[in-house]
Amino acid sequence: MNAATLAGLTGALLVGLGLYGLIIHHDLLRRILAFNVLGSGVFLLFGIVARRGAAAGALADPVPQALVITGIVVAFAATALAVALLVRLSEQTDRVGAPAETPVQTPGDGAND
Repeated sequence: MNAATLAGLTGALLVGLGLYGLIIHHDLLRRILAFNVLGSGVFLLFGIVARRGAAAGALADPVPQALVITGIVVAFAATALAVALLVRLSEQTDRVGAPAETPVQTPGDGAND
């Protein structure tokens, strides 16, 4: 197993962990962190794909590198915005998590009769 294969598997593992965290966790801060892990895995996979294309004999293309760097900056800005909104939400509601789901009661279902 060479370094590119190991890095590709690591990127796939990060994507899987990020998706798992997004699905399982209800806490908003953990979802933000899971989304960052998912994005890091995507950036790693994209970098590995670009590296393998350059290793096949073609000239190195700087466009994938520029896209990854731009994506990292955008992800950082989006994370900062999401955390700022989460802080504002916690100040307004005195809790950090998402609102608890309550069952919807329709008129005539016997709950209020």
